[in-house]
Amino acid sequence: MSTPACVDLKYLHGYPPALLAQVQGLIDAGRLAGAVAQRHPEAHAVRTERALYDYVCELKARHMKSAPPLAKVAYDPHLHVLKNALGTHTAVSRVQGTQLKAKREIRIAVLFKEAPADFLRMIVVHELAHLKEREHGKAFYALCRYMEPDYHQLEFDLRLWLTARELEDRGGASLGTGQENGRRPLPR
Repeated sequence: MSTPACVDLKYLHGYPPALLAQVQGLIDAGRLAGAVAQRHPEAHAVRTERALYDYVCELKARHMKSAPPLAKVAYDPHLHVLKNALGTHTAVSRVQGTQLKAKREIRIAVLFKEAPADFLRMIVVHELAHLKEREHGKAFYALCRYMEPDYHQLEFDLRLWLTARELEDRGGASLGTGQENGRRPLPR
């Protein structure tokens, strides 16, 4: 089977060539999306902004009790397209009398409404970790692993899912959506 035209593994830059060859093998065989869907079959019910806020606050309360409170948590339809980001955390500072107050917000790309539950949890953990650690360093990833022990595997699988979605969007009809084996299709 030939490789789909212009396959750019942009979500997987930095991974070892042997691992990229395995991914390319799944793409060539038309099984990438099916493999991801098989590993992460569970959907989530976090569809509204209120449900997302409650979900994030519950994770925060469980793992980061001392972190600053969140003023807003929202799905953002522009994140993936405009900023090439899947989630953001911001602190909006305002002067109140003689004090400077910061309101913290987390925004999650709207594509996570339809993502497997594991991937929503991974991106929320990532953004929550930024409340304590601004930079992606050892302490940041240690905090991510504390909240989600399989963080690095989930991040890799999320990158595979994004790659499969992009290939399907380009019209790859036989990319292995999981339907051919009776599994549910890759979430859109």
